[in-house]
Amino acid sequence: MPNLKNAKKALRRAKKRALGNAVATKIYKDAVRIIKKAVVAGETELKEKLRLAQKALDKAAKRGVIKKNTAGRRFSRLMAQINKVAKK
Repeated sequence: MPNLKNAKKALRRAKKRALGNAVATKIYKDAVRIIKKAVVAGETELKEKLRLAQKALDKAAKRGVIKKNTAGRRFSRLMAQINKVAKK
């Protein structure tokens, strides 16, 4: 347990930030999971779901929850899966 006043404040801030990061992580992971399920099910109309997933990934990258390149890579892989299904 922190003894100094500034250490106590830092702990409070860290807890708040961790909570916000957890929320952002859950949002983008849920969005990605929804698309992956839809791809497995064979859905073809995924524009809106894809838009929401990209938005969630970009927000997470903007906040620093994940890195910008990580967000881009994940989105790119989602697009590749969707395009693969669309061709069939």
